[in-house]
Amino acid sequence: MDGVHDMGGMDNFGPIIREENEPAFHHEWERKVFTHMIALMGSGYFSVDEVRRYTEQIPPIQYLASSYYEKWLESLISILVDKNVITAEEMESGKSLRTDGTALPPLPKEGAEFVTSNPVPAFQELDQAPKFVVGDKITTKVMHPETFTRLPRYARGKQGTIEKTYGAFLFPDSNAYGIEEAPQYNYSVRFSARELWGEDAPPKDALYIDLFESYMEHS
Repeated sequence: MDGVHDMGGMDNFGPIIREENEPAFHHEWERKVFTHMIALMGSGYFSVDEVRRYTEQIPPIQYLASSYYEKWLESLISILVDKNVITAEEMESGKSLRTDGTALPPLPKEGAEFVTSNPVPAFQELDQAPKFVVGDKITTKVMHPETFTRLPRYARGKQGTIEKTYGAFLFPDSNAYGIEEAPQYNYSVRFSARELWGEDAPPKDALYIDLFESYMEHS
């Protein structure tokens, strides 16, 4: 979807202020949000692509005014309410009001430790060959979906070159809605800076973007 989260190529947001020796968490509530997110995701309540979808649906003014973990918290609440894991009334009161429990059991401590300490394999097997090979010239599609996508707005309708094939992975545009769909190949695509930003960009600069197969056509 097109939204304020898709900031590539946009300006006038002010300087990026980097904090020296920034800690992982500034407040204890941020640590708790991180813990809840990982535990619930590890228990199978939702996928990382679903989290991204809900984050992108935060109203623009609220999104821009929120910190990193405030966005996480807002997304987590919305997901759990939509999936009937909690109710809005329970969220307001801070207490469980149900007696029948939830659909999935909680993630035990050992499982949470495993989830946070081990990468989750995302590679998928595909019987078909990749549509593109290294060196192919491609053009990205011009699209403005109302649904979730990982094709950034600034890279749509642009010409690039396939630099690497990573293999096949779950397609995030459908995985964000819990829809089972055949995986797609993912590629590293090189775009010249001038192709993306115009003639004012440095002539030797380039940007490499990881893109899924359905985002592109042969040039």
